[in-house]
Amino acid sequence: MTTPGATVVARLLAPARWRAWEVVAWLALAASPFVVRQHAALINEVAIFALFALSLDLILGYAGIVSLGHAAYFGAGAYGAALFAKHVMPDPLVGLAVGIAAGTLLGALTSPLIVRGTDLTRLMVTMGIALVLLELANKFEHITGGVDGMQGLVIGPLLGRFEFDLTGQVAAVYSLAVLFAAFLLARRLVHSPLGMSLQALRDNRLRASAIGLAVPARLEVVYTVGAALAGAAGALLTQTIGFVSLDVLEFHRSADVMLAVVIGGAGWLWGALLGAIGYRVLHDILSGFTAQYWTFWIGLFLVVLMLVGRERLFKPWRWFGR
Repeated sequence: MTTPGATVVARLLAPARWRAWEVVAWLALAASPFVVRQHAALINEVAIFALFALSLDLILGYAGIVSLGHAAYFGAGAYGAALFAKHVMPDPLVGLAVGIAAGTLLGALTSPLIVRGTDLTRLMVTMGIALVLLELANKFEHITGGVDGMQGLVIGPLLGRFEFDLTGQVAAVYSLAVLFAAFLLARRLVHSPLGMSLQALRDNRLRASAIGLAVPARLEVVYTVGAALAGAAGALLTQTIGFVSLDVLEFHRSADVMLAVVIGGAGWLWGALLGAIGYRVLHDILSGFTAQYWTFWIGLFLVVLMLVGRERLFKPWRWFGR
C-alpha cells in the first residue's frame, strides 16, 4: 500500500525523470551534424544560441528576473576566450573555461545590483550594465579591436586532434556537447531544493521571504549560474568562428535571446532549445522571403503568439506531459 508521503515524493520527482521523447530528441541533435553535414555551420549557430537562451531561461523562467542586458555576460565570455586564445594559449577547452569564468565573475559582481528592486529597476540596471560594457569595449579598442573586431585569433584543434574547418562539423559537435552538459546542469539545478525554492519565490516573493527563504542569496546564485552559461555561449561563438567584435555586446543580442525564450516558453528548459530553433528557422525563412522587412513578420508573429495562442503556444510543455 502506497503511503501519502511516498505519493508526494513520487509527484515531486516525476518532472525530473527523463522521458522517451527527450532521449530521442537528444540523439537526433547529436546525429544532426553528421546526417545533414551541409548545414553543420547552422547547427553550430543554433546550438550556441540555444545555450544562450537556456542561460536566460534559468533567471527569467525559474527565478523571475527580467533582463534586457544578458548580452553583457555573453560578451564577457566571448572577449575572455578571445583574449586568452590570442595572448596565452589557443586550446579551446581551456579557453571555454576562461569564458565561463569571465561570465561567472561578472555575474557574481553584478548580481547584488540586479536581484533587488522591481522588474522595471532590473530592466534598467541590466540594460545599463550591457551598455557600459559595450562602451568600455569600444573605448579600449587597442585591446578589443573596437568596431573592427579582434584580429589574428587562432584557435587550436579540439582535444589536440580535430581542427575547426569551414564545414563547421567539428564546431557543431563541440557546441552540441557543451549545450548538453549545460542542459544536464540546468536540469539538475531546477529540480533541486534550490530550484524548487526559486520557483516558489518567483510566484510569490513575499510569501517565500515570510517562511524564511533567503531570497536575495538564492537569486544571486541562480543569476551567477545563468551568467556563467551565457559566458560559455559567448566563448563558443568566438572559438567556432574565430572572430569577436562589439556585436557580441549589442542590444540586439539581449533582445533576440528574449524572443527565443518567449517563443519556446519561459520556465521550461526545452523551451529555450525549441525557441532558439524556432527563432532561427523563422529568421532564415522570413529573411529569404523578404530580407528588408523580416523583423515586421517576426513582430506580427509574436503579437499573435501572445494575444491569440498564449495558452497553447506559450506553454508547449503541456504537449509533452510536463
